[in-house]
Amino acid sequence: MTDTIHIVCPKCQAKNRIPAAKLGAKPTCGVCKAPLFPDAPFELDEAKLNKHLKGDEVPLLVDFWAPWCGPCRMMAPGFADAGQQMSPNVRFAKLDTEKHQSVGNRFQIRGIPLIILFDKGQEVARHAGAMDARGIVSWVRQNVKG
Repeated sequence: MTDTIHIVCPKCQAKNRIPAAKLGAKPTCGVCKAPLFPDAPFELDEAKLNKHLKGDEVPLLVDFWAPWCGPCRMMAPGFADAGQQMSPNVRFAKLDTEKHQSVGNRFQIRGIPLIILFDKGQEVARHAGAMDARGIVSWVRQNVKG
């Protein structure tokens, strides 16, 4: 039997089962055919975040940001670049804390930008403040198991 990994589609939220050996082959969703590892970080709201935390078996790095935050906007290109470098081993997503304020309370967010690394639904690490792509990649590698 092949080892499989469950991945929630960033577009339609369907749960997909992918052979672990095929993760690097740009898998697509079995329902909507969207890439499971898009070229850019995907947007989350609270319901989508919950679904990804419950169903993803690939580490998820979430950038908690807001449109009015200058450092958040400055970090965005580096975050996207780091996401491309680390795919398919880590998925990158963004959550607008201005639109989804309950998430800020839930995760006790005191300042942004804030990145939180989740693995199998559990918070593994968090970092407050802007970082460039190299810093993000290094930080994630220090905190991802395996």
